[in-house]
Amino acid sequence: MGGSSDVPALRRGLAVLRLLASRPGPLSAAAVARELDLPRSTTYHLLAELADAGFATHFPEERRYGLGVAAFELGSAYLRHDPLERLARPLLRKLVDQVSLPAHLGVLHGAEALYLVREQPRQPQTIVSDVGVRLPAHLTASGRAMLARLPDAQVRALFPSARAFVDRTGRGPRNLPALRRLLTGERRRGWAVEDGFVTAGFASVAAPVYDHGERPIAAITVTFRHLCEEPCGQSWPELAAEAMQTADSLTERIGGSRA
Repeated sequence: MGGSSDVPALRRGLAVLRLLASRPGPLSAAAVARELDLPRSTTYHLLAELADAGFATHFPEERRYGLGVAAFELGSAYLRHDPLERLARPLLRKLVDQVSLPAHLGVLHGAEALYLVREQPRQPQTIVSDVGVRLPAHLTASGRAMLARLPDAQVRALFPSARAFVDRTGRGPRNLPALRRLLTGERRRGWAVEDGFVTAGFASVAAPVYDHGERPIAAITVTFRHLCEEPCGQSWPELAAEAMQTADSLTERIGGSRA
């Protein structure tokens, strides 16, 4: 490398990779140049270098470029390092110390919320959302915090019929219109709430974590005891603000951008 003079070229190369990764299929060099506002000659040079290194693949018959095997290998290595969990754990610990309640990190796995990390206060509480547990996303605050930021078509694909709406306690959405009404309110509010949807006597608030493409990649959730015989419509904004601050901090740590 030639020092600081190579930095602009590196940034442009990374911009090309991000663009290729953001598209559902290969792109022409002209499309890459147009999207990134680059000279044609520079674009062809960058694509050739990326292809030589295995990070891009050239499809000569289509005159298009896509991601290469090296990009896949890099992504696989990233996952092996468990970066999301490692970066989230100290933030969750700080959140738990502030609110004295259990907190966890969850991701969407199909139509379920999968819990990856959990931190407990000094006096542990028994909750259902342990590490490795999967729960129906439409019932959990963490699941709906992410669902609220997905396109309508994707939500519809995850919940194609009434059979997809599992019931645990008699509360929660039973069909797609009911789920959409909840998601609309939660998207507007900025966080999701569940009150006895998963386990009677417990409630949760959750806020989404975003990747660099402003897509919901995870959620930070705080769970607490709350017994209410009938749905009481509480949203716990003070507690949600703490979860949102933690989610925003994790978004920043992973290089994400809030929608």
